[in-house]
Amino acid sequence: MDRFRLPLMALLMCLNSLALALDLTPQEQAGKRLYREGLASGDAQVSARVGAADILVPASVVPCASCHGADGQGRPEGGVRPPALNWQRLARGAGEHRVNGRQYPAYTEASLARAIQEGRDPAGNALDPAMPRFVLSMADQRNLTAYLKRLVEDRDPGVDEQHLRLGTLLPQSGPLAGAARVVGAVLAGSIEQVNQQGGIHGRQLQLTVIDPGPDRASAEQALKRLIEEERVFALVSPLAPALGTALPLMLEQRGVPMIGPLSLPAANVQNRLVFEPLPGVREQLLSLASYAAERLGVKEQPALIVYSEPEQAPLAEVLQQGLQQEGWRALRHEAFEANQPLTYAAQSVFFLGDGAGFVQLTEALQRAGQSPYLFAAANQVAGEVATVPAQWSQRLFLAYPFLPGDWTDTGRAALTDVRRRQQLGAQQTLLQVTAYCSLQLLGEGLKRAGRDVSREKLLAALEGLYGFDTGLTPPLSFGPGQRQGLSRAHVVGVELPGPRFHPL
Repeated sequence: MDRFRLPLMALLMCLNSLALALDLTPQEQAGKRLYREGLASGDAQVSARVGAADILVPASVVPCASCHGADGQGRPEGGVRPPALNWQRLARGAGEHRVNGRQYPAYTEASLARAIQEGRDPAGNALDPAMPRFVLSMADQRNLTAYLKRLVEDRDPGVDEQHLRLGTLLPQSGPLAGAARVVGAVLAGSIEQVNQQGGIHGRQLQLTVIDPGPDRASAEQALKRLIEEERVFALVSPLAPALGTALPLMLEQRGVPMIGPLSLPAANVQNRLVFEPLPGVREQLLSLASYAAERLGVKEQPALIVYSEPEQAPLAEVLQQGLQQEGWRALRHEAFEANQPLTYAAQSVFFLGDGAGFVQLTEALQRAGQSPYLFAAANQVAGEVATVPAQWSQRLFLAYPFLPGDWTDTGRAALTDVRRRQQLGAQQTLLQVTAYCSLQLLGEGLKRAGRDVSREKLLAALEGLYGFDTGLTPPLSFGPGQRQGLSRAHVVGVELPGPRFHPL
C-alpha cells in the first residue's frame, strides 16, 4: 500500500493546483465584475439604495468589494464590521442565537437575493443599515450568486501552491538602463535570499521583468502585459517614468498593489494600492524648508524654486503649494537655463534637476553677485557637489532619506550579501537601498497576510505596519491614508572645498 501513497498524494496535489487554476465561467466572471466594480455585463449601470432615505447611487460607488473586500473576508471600517462572504458557511447557517437574540438560519439562493436587494436575512431580520440594497435584474443576481459560491476559492492572480509571482518594469536601454540594472540586481539578490530561507509561507517568490520601452505607449503595453498575461500578484520597484499618472490609475483599475517609489513628475499622487518606503523629492525639500525656517530664519524672506528640466515643472508647482501651506509667502518658481540670469533675487533657492544643472545654477548666481542659501535633494545633485564654487560653503544644504548612522549591523550585512550575490559595488546606494527596502516591505506584508494571502490582505497587513525596521533606514510606518513609510528626510550641511558633509 505504501508504494502507492506518494504517487497518489502527488496526483491529488497536482489536481488541487489545477482546480485552483481553473478559470471562472462567463457567468461567474460577470458576477465577479459586479461584485468588485458594481458593473453588470456590457458595462451596464447597476444602482444601489443607500441609507434610511433610500438614496439611489450607482453601484460602482459602493460595490460589494468596497466593504467585504476582494477576498470576501470583510474589512471593519468606521464601526461597521461587514461579515465574511463564505458561501459554504452561509449555506450551512449558524443555527444559534447571537448576543442580540436573533437566529441566523441557512441562506438559500432566494434568501441571499433578498439580503442583497432588500437588506433582510433569512429570518427576516433587517441587516445593518450601512449595507446598500442593490437593484439587480434576475440575470445580474444569478451572476452574482454564482460568483459568491466561488469567491473563497477565487485566488488573486500570481498565487499558486508553491509560487508567488511578482513583476517589475525595468528598461534595458536608454538613459535609465544603468539604474535599471542596479534595481534589477538588488531585487534578484533579495529574492534569492528569501527563497533560500524557505520562501514565504512555503512559497518561492518569482520575479518577471519586462522592458517598458522608450515611451508612454510602450510602457502602458508592458504594464498591461505584466498584469493580464503574466498575471503578477504585485509590482515591486518599477522604473518607468514615462507612465506618469497612468501607472497609479492602471493599478487602481486592476486592483494590483505596488511597493516602491512612484516615478511621477508631481510626486504627490495618493493611491491606496501604492506603498512607498522612502520620501520623494517633494518631501525631502519640505524637510529642508522646515530646517531653513526654524534654524536659518529665512521663511519670511524671498524664496525661489528653480527647475532645470521641463518635466520638473509640475513638481515645482506642487512644491510651491507645499511651501505656501508651511507659511512661505514671498515665493515663486521659474525655469533655469544655463547662461540665462534669474529674474528673482531670493534669499533661499530650492533646486529641482540634475547635478550638471545645479552646478550651472551656482555659477550663474555667482556671476550675478548673489549668494542665497541653496537646498537640493542629494540623490539629484550630490555627484556634482565637489565642483560647486567654494563660496557656497555652509550655504548649501542637502536632503538624504537615510544616513550611514541609520544602518544596523544586520542591515549592512544583508545588503552586503545582496551585493556579493549580484557582483554590485556601492554605486547608486539610494537606488539599492530603495529596491532592497521595497522587497523587504513586501516580504513582511506577505508574512503578515498569511498562507491564504490575497491582495486585500496584503494591503491590510502593510497598512498596519508601524516602526518597521529595515536595518538601512529610519523605521517605516504606514496607516489609513498613509502610504509613505517616511515623510521627512535628514538635513546635511556641506562644507567646501572638499566637500565635507555635516548631518544637521
